[in-house]
Amino acid sequence: MPSRRDYAITDALTMVAPGQPLREGLDRILQANMGGLIVVGDGPEVLAICSGGFLLDAEFSPQRLSELAKMDGAIILAPDASRIARANVHLVPNPNVPTSETGTRHRTAERVARSIAVPVISVSEDLSVIAVYYGPIKHPLELTARLLNRANQALQTLERYKNRLDAVAGTLTALEVENLVTVRDVVTVLQRTEMVRRIAEEISGYIIEAGTDGRLVRLQLEELMGGVEDDRRLVIQDYSHMGEKWNLAEAMEALSQLTTEEILDLRAVTSVLHLPSSGSELDFPLQPKGYRLLHRIPRMPEAVIEAIVARFGTLDKILDADVKDLDEVDGVGAARARAIKENLLRVAEGTGFDRF
Repeated sequence: MPSRRDYAITDALTMVAPGQPLREGLDRILQANMGGLIVVGDGPEVLAICSGGFLLDAEFSPQRLSELAKMDGAIILAPDASRIARANVHLVPNPNVPTSETGTRHRTAERVARSIAVPVISVSEDLSVIAVYYGPIKHPLELTARLLNRANQALQTLERYKNRLDAVAGTLTALEVENLVTVRDVVTVLQRTEMVRRIAEEISGYIIEAGTDGRLVRLQLEELMGGVEDDRRLVIQDYSHMGEKWNLAEAMEALSQLTTEEILDLRAVTSVLHLPSSGSELDFPLQPKGYRLLHRIPRMPEAVIEAIVARFGTLDKILDADVKDLDEVDGVGAARARAIKENLLRVAEGTGFDRF
């Protein structure tokens, strides 16, 4: 899962995305062929490295930012960039903090960002580049057109991977109905799901940085990713052995922490999921609990699904249960029992396998 630092740099990139007042102010600085150094945060740790300058405490506006950038010193903003706290400030970070930058402004920006957990923005007068620093991260902002081009290429890749995921997920459903699932089938679906999720995560980064210009890409991404996260969760829930020392959140975290090379290795994926197999044997037979197929039934409360799984234990037994058996489960009732049976029959018919 994303770390606190990841969220912080994401928040910073959101503030400087096209369409945001701060980005407009930064663009004004560039258009005027000026440079600038902006610290987003005015807490005690920031004030401790400030020298000189003057207190302003004025509402933020792009025009004020560009006018204040005409002075050599840094500009200190409130954490949400809604106010300009100080201007023309001389920053004195720890000189022993390592930096790979060469220019005075950029060296200061990197040292401040590495010393204090606040975003620092530098605007290069010579290179006409805006860079966001946070901790050890330096993120130069790219032109919106280039970002959207990358995002569209990634969307095409995502669509291909999503089609492959749909195919293997459909195969898994058919095998579940026939009670012929193996470790290989489950891990293949999770492998594909994780690959799709990672491509989507990359596209999300482009969307954040593109700001208001990325709204069409966001709509396409949401359409392609509909249901993917739920399926990932439900497949793990169906097959992993959960207990006091291993739960769903830990299983999903373990999967997301795998490297790209490990994701491509089915045995490596198997090893982190606590699947009930002998070692990493990929042809070991498995039985689903039934969460994934039961979630396909419209208007099925989570509590009812849990009760059905607790009562029958496996999907195979749920499929073999008749309406009367389902009706006896707490919270189901006769009408819902018939709906469950009809929907499961429809799923089975869709796989081309008739077990009823």
